[in-house]
Amino acid sequence: MVFTPNFQITAALTKILMDIEASRQAVSSLPITVSVLTSLRESARLISTHYSTQIEGNRLTQEQVEDALHGGTFPNRERDEREVKNYYQALDFLDVLIKAKTVQIDERGIQTLHGLVMEGKKHSSPYRDGQNVIKDSASGSIVYMPPETKDVSALMLDLIGWVNQEASKAELPVPIIAAIAHYQFATIHPYYDGNGRTARLFTNLVLHKSGYGLKGIYSLEEYYATNLQAYYNALSIGESHNYYFGREQADITDWIVYFCAGMADAFANIRLKASEAAKGEKTDHSVLLRELDQRQKQVLSLFTKSKYITTREIAELLNIHKRTALNLCKKWVDSDFIIQHGDANKLRKYELADKWMELV
Repeated sequence: MVFTPNFQITAALTKILMDIEASRQAVSSLPITVSVLTSLRESARLISTHYSTQIEGNRLTQEQVEDALHGGTFPNRERDEREVKNYYQALDFLDVLIKAKTVQIDERGIQTLHGLVMEGKKHSSPYRDGQNVIKDSASGSIVYMPPETKDVSALMLDLIGWVNQEASKAELPVPIIAAIAHYQFATIHPYYDGNGRTARLFTNLVLHKSGYGLKGIYSLEEYYATNLQAYYNALSIGESHNYYFGREQADITDWIVYFCAGMADAFANIRLKASEAAKGEKTDHSVLLRELDQRQKQVLSLFTKSKYITTREIAELLNIHKRTALNLCKKWVDSDFIIQHGDANKLRKYELADKWMELV
C-alpha cells in the first residue's frame, strides 16, 4: 500500500509557514548560554509532560507534575504519577533518538517510545493484536473505528517510509510532514492505549530530525490542551467513523492548518521568551550541549558550584541509588565527560573534562 495524503497548500497555510520559519530563524540566531538553554529546555519538558498527559485525562497540575518527578507523592493519584514519570522517561529516550547519527526514523524507536509511555520500560512495544474502537464517553456511540489489525503493521511501515522519504527529498515543508505524521499515526491507532502521547512524541522526533527542534525549548502540547475540543475536531476527518469509509482518503487540509497554526503559536512564544532570556548573552552553547544527555546536563549544575563533585552528590541530584550513580560515572569517565580522582570510595571525586569547561 502507498500512503498518499490528500491536502492543499492554501494562502492561509503559506502565511503560517512563513511565520514558523521567521521564528525558527530568529531563535536559531540567538546567543543562548548553557544556563539559559538548560532552564528553557527543562521548562519545555515539564510543560510537555503536563499537557500531553492532561490531554489523556491526567489530573495532576503542572506544579504537581514537577513535584512527582522529584519524588513527591499524591494520595489516590498513583496512576497519574506513573503516567507523568513514564512520559518524562520517554522524553529522555526521545533525546537519544534525536542525537542518533542516523537521520532516518525507524519503527523500533517509535515502538520503544510507546513502551516507555505505557510501562516506563525501554522495550519495543508490539502493535495491537485486535480491533479497538473509540467511543464517546457520554453517549457510548462509536466516534472512530481504526483500521483492522491485519493492516496496522503495513500502514505503520508505510507511514515511517513516507516520512523518511519526504524528509530526504526536502520538497515538502517540514511542518506539513510533521502534521501529516501526527494525523496518520492517530488514524492508524496502532495501540489499544497511549496512541495520542506516542503520536505527539513521534511528531517531535520528525521536527527535530528535520531541523525544526528549536533547540529543544518549545512545546506543542499546551496549544492542544487549552482547547481540547478543537484538537479533537481537527483530527476528526471523513464522512464515516470507519477508517475504510472516508478517513483513508480524506482531505486533511484543515488538520494541517490547525497543526501548523499551533506550531507557529508555540514558536512565536518561544521566540519572545528566548529573546528576553538571551539579552546580554554573547555565547551560544546549544551545539555543544546537544552532545550531552539529560542527566549530564543536570550534573553540569554541580560543577557551577564546585570544581570537584562526588557520587553521593550526583545520586542526590538525580534522585537515583548511589550504585546507579557510580555506574553512570564509570560510563562518563570512559566517554571523557568527567575525570576521576582517587579510587577508594571515600576519596573518589570527579572533575569536569576540559572540553566541557566553557559550559560552566
